[in-house]
Formats: sequence, structure tokens, C-alpha cells
Amino acid sequence: MKNLIAILFVSFIGFTSYAQEKTAKIEFETDVIDYGTIEKGADGVRIFKFTNTGDAPLIISNAKSTCGCTVPSWPKDPIAPGEKGEIKVKYNTTRVSPIRKTITITSNAETPTVALKIKGLVVDSSKTSVLEKKEKSMIEE
Repeated sequence: MKNLIAILFVSFIGFTSYAQEKTAKIEFETDVIDYGTIEKGADGVRIFKFTNTGDAPLIISNAKSTCGCTVPSWPKDPIAPGEKGEIKVKYNTTRVSPIRKTITITSNAETPTVALKIKGLVVDSSKTSVLEKKEKSMIEE
């Protein structure tokens, strides 16, 4: 009887450890990139760096932006546990306006959907506002 209990106990322990599922975990260095104030036509590429801190390969299935002015690219191959990767985001800086965009990452990670954000302001220093022109004319008088 003791042998039977010991065998059942060992089998139960083996089964529970086998049943524990391995998961990928995606951990970003930051989830917000601030472009600051940049010139119209400046380089709009920024990189979100991440690590797979899980114990299973990480597979990113999609990365999409809230608009066509922001184009993300991501690794198509699995990221092994402990390995690093990058999500590259290219913002179209020909538009003079504030930047407030969200990039949604979908993967097989423990948290399958992650929202990354970019912010900033694109300016055109070759053009001056009406207020700046008025101030300049008042100084010249």
C-alpha cells in the first residue's frame, strides 16, 4: 500500500509539473517615446526595445497604428526567452502638427495586447505665425 501511495504521489507531482504551461512575456524599456519638437521633414524613425522575459518563444503577430501616418515594423521570427527585439516606428514628419499616436502590438505573450505611444510636435521653422510677424514688425519700428 505504501508503494502504491508513493507511486501515485510521484505521478501526481510529475503530472502537475508537466501541466505548467510555459509563456512568453514581453517587457518594453519604455511604452512612450517623446519626439519632442522636431522639424518638418526630420527623421521620423524611433525604436521601442523589448525583451522576452518569459520561458517560451515570443511571437509578435501584428503591430498596427491608429493612422497611416505611423508605420510600425516588427520581427517576424520568434524571439527566444531572454532575447531582445525591436519595434521600429516611422512617423511621417511632413505633417506640421502635434504627434499623438498609439501602436497596438499583438503577440502570444502573457499579456497579448500592448499599447505603445508616440508623442511630440512637428514644426516648420521656415514659416512664421501671424503673431511672430506682428512682433517682428513692432521691433523693427
